[in-house]
Amino acid sequence: MELPVIDLAPYLAIADAGNRGSESTKRVSGLTELCHEVSRLLKETGALLVKDPRCTAEDNDRFIDMMEKYFEKPAEFKRLQEQGVEVPRSLVDEEMQEKLRAMPKEHQPLTPKGPDPKWRYMWRVGPRPSKTRFQELNSEPVIPEGFPEWKETMDSWGYKMISAIEAVAEMAAIGFGLPKDAFTSLMKQGPHLLAPTGSDLKRYGQEGTIFAGYHYDLNFLTIHGRSRFPGLNIWLRNGQKIEVKVPIGCLLIQTGKQIEWLTAGECTAGMHEVVITKRTINAIKLASEQNRSLWRVSSTLFAHIASDAVLKPLGHFAESPLASKYPSICTGEFVEQELS
Repeated sequence: MELPVIDLAPYLAIADAGNRGSESTKRVSGLTELCHEVSRLLKETGALLVKDPRCTAEDNDRFIDMMEKYFEKPAEFKRLQEQGVEVPRSLVDEEMQEKLRAMPKEHQPLTPKGPDPKWRYMWRVGPRPSKTRFQELNSEPVIPEGFPEWKETMDSWGYKMISAIEAVAEMAAIGFGLPKDAFTSLMKQGPHLLAPTGSDLKRYGQEGTIFAGYHYDLNFLTIHGRSRFPGLNIWLRNGQKIEVKVPIGCLLIQTGKQIEWLTAGECTAGMHEVVITKRTINAIKLASEQNRSLWRVSSTLFAHIASDAVLKPLGHFAESPLASKYPSICTGEFVEQELS
């Protein structure tokens, strides 16, 4: 199965026309169907491929070029930016391990043996609240030396990906029968993080190597630009595992735990892993022949609900039979619980 690509251009054109006060009802009815398709895909697959005219393949390339140069620097240099070690949840969560063993063999994820062998850099995107109970969720990043273009490139790509998420969040809200700004109003001043990862394919280039063990994301929605090396597997709602192919110029969006909370489980946090597959090996061979970088960069951005906002089922989702599984909680507290 391949995920369909949703073109955001028609929605953006209408949203823009709406802001100027000239909506055409005929075009809007077609858009409602598009919004239903967005909410259906998020619900059934936990993932969405989108094409946003504001986020070009050139933007993605510029960002990845810079991050490849950064990740190629020595380990001591990268440690100055306080890279953390990430342990996949499936390594420590016994309940999750039990579920994995019960899966059909062909849909089981690979089992990690330890922390993920990847580097990650975190860059905050967008304004933060002047007053918050969750200061370190909103803290300032460290800029590496020798990259004069760093801030501009990070902010430019980060803001563009946030804009794509906001459009999808509005469309999903309409598709779910909620007010258009049901999700986006809660995202204002959220601790959004552009958090690219770097995986060294020269050192870890064997098929079956796990760069990110089976896990879900704790945030609202996660968005990635296209990586130069494939290897992302996702699990659909029905338990089927598929390797994602992101077309050039497209973005991948995945559901996180916060949208699961807000929809009382109508959407569930999408499970995924990043591993070296046969397609990755072919891409490594081609990159070696063309003398290109062998660092796999993922331009991941985690879009969050604001730390001081309340996380609870919205609108009609509050009447869902599953709503009691999702009690009201301050988002910052929820994030701290998940991280612990």
